[in-house]
Amino acid sequence: MIGHIESYDPKTQSGVIKSEEQFFAFDLQGWAADVPPDEGDDVNFDIDGNTAVNVNLVAAYLEPPKAVKYKYVAAILALFLGFTGIHRFYLGFSLPFEWKWNKYYSIGLAQIALTAATMGYGAAWGFIEAVLIFGGHINKDAKGRPLK
Repeated sequence: MIGHIESYDPKTQSGVIKSEEQFFAFDLQGWAADVPPDEGDDVNFDIDGNTAVNVNLVAAYLEPPKAVKYKYVAAILALFLGFTGIHRFYLGFSLPFEWKWNKYYSIGLAQIALTAATMGYGAAWGFIEAVLIFGGHINKDAKGRPLK
């Protein structure tokens, strides 16, 4: 069954789970998760009379983040326009458009500044990052989603 923890007392290591307007007692002996229970946690459990056993957190329902940016687009931008930091702006940009400053924008601006200050030698930074993207060492966008 699926329910949520109504109450939990760490001193007695026992609590109550509510599911479909029914209440089931549980104790830490029947807890299967690695982290301790907390009030409001959603749980999956089996019933043994009026007691919940094999109680585990419902985390399997959370989907991993889906990739929305393309690895090869970022790598090509870094290879040919890396001196402008455009690949970092690409990885930091999100749709629908939300202007929210993130570290990818800062890195992009730093690449532009380095290129201007060294009269073009900042392009090496873009080339190195293109190799890192192709090699999979830079593999996430600003929101932590994997690259396609």
